[in-house]
Amino acid sequence: MSEAGHDVIEGVRDLLPTLRDRAQETEDARRVPADSVKALQETGFFRLLQPASFGGLEADLVTFYTAVRLIASACGSTGWVASVLGVHPWQLALFPAQAQQDVWGSDPATRMSSSYAPTGKAGPADGGYRLSGRWSFSSGCDHAGWVLLGQLVTNAEGQPIDFRTFLLPASDYVIEDVWDTVGLRGTGSNDIVVADAFVPAHRSLSFTDVTKLCCPGHELNTAPLYQLPYGSVFSYSITTPVIGMATGAYEAHVSYTKERVRVAYGQKAAQDPFSQVRVAEAAAEIDGAWQALERNMAELMGHARAGTPIPMDLRLRVRRDQVRGTGQAIRAVDRLFENSGGRALKTGTPIQRFWRDAHAGRVHAINDPERALSMFGGGEFGLPVPVDAML
Repeated sequence: MSEAGHDVIEGVRDLLPTLRDRAQETEDARRVPADSVKALQETGFFRLLQPASFGGLEADLVTFYTAVRLIASACGSTGWVASVLGVHPWQLALFPAQAQQDVWGSDPATRMSSSYAPTGKAGPADGGYRLSGRWSFSSGCDHAGWVLLGQLVTNAEGQPIDFRTFLLPASDYVIEDVWDTVGLRGTGSNDIVVADAFVPAHRSLSFTDVTKLCCPGHELNTAPLYQLPYGSVFSYSITTPVIGMATGAYEAHVSYTKERVRVAYGQKAAQDPFSQVRVAEAAAEIDGAWQALERNMAELMGHARAGTPIPMDLRLRVRRDQVRGTGQAIRAVDRLFENSGGRALKTGTPIQRFWRDAHAGRVHAINDPERALSMFGGGEFGLPVPVDAML
């Protein structure tokens, strides 16, 4: 870990008590407080994956995921928003240099939200594209000046000819407040509405280029960090907050259980051997998820630094371990919740909040285990796996 990355981690650690104290406020407001985002900005967190060409730290991915895990261990919603907003500088680094200049040229601290499901309409236009429609689940959009939107591009006959990510400034879209959920309530994952906006060609990026690891931004940003598969980097940015929520639930549960007395059995809960077993099981699940992340990121970065192609079996294993990591975190949270007793149900307690937040994070499309596991199994049997299926 670089000295700059270490300083960010320490800054995030210092911020955890404040984020923990604001967790209920965040949930009640249905968005992360602006003061929390500002405080994270001041630690340097949002610069971790930003290219050095625009003042970023170009930190290694484990440093970024470690910071996300810490944040989510204090407040699940804040951790989720931090991870999603924090990974977007990595993606923007793949765009043409002019797009990066458009966003960061006057303010390197500018943030982007996103929504990738292609629920709108896009077609070619002179010098770019016309885009319109509604995109949902744009976490942290209230704290962003730009948005990244995924969309199929169709020709005049309505046939799809490309799948691209479009980059739009806030002046080109409207945020509709629709976010009212049982989990991750504080993420402000509202809808983005676009009414026939023109997007210059340089503010779009084809997923074909992304999956081939051959993007326009690579000419400017040559660091190994930007030579990694999108499907590996982004998918773990969704799993890591869930691991963080499980970590926070574990810490809260252990602290609570040390003082809890189980009246029905006439003993302290900490003395119950079955309670001890459940805690051990939860700890093993969390550790296993994190150790797989560290191993996979080390191997990916090893190939990127050496300039060698990233093997398909590694890309498949990363996605396998990513969805398994989410599942392990969910099992840990469930075990802890089951072991916490009826008082943990009270509104405002951290255990029930982490339980709801983790399960809400689980339903993100990239956490669907069957698809990723089927791809891995097919690869093991020698069956062809389309590289774009990794996204």
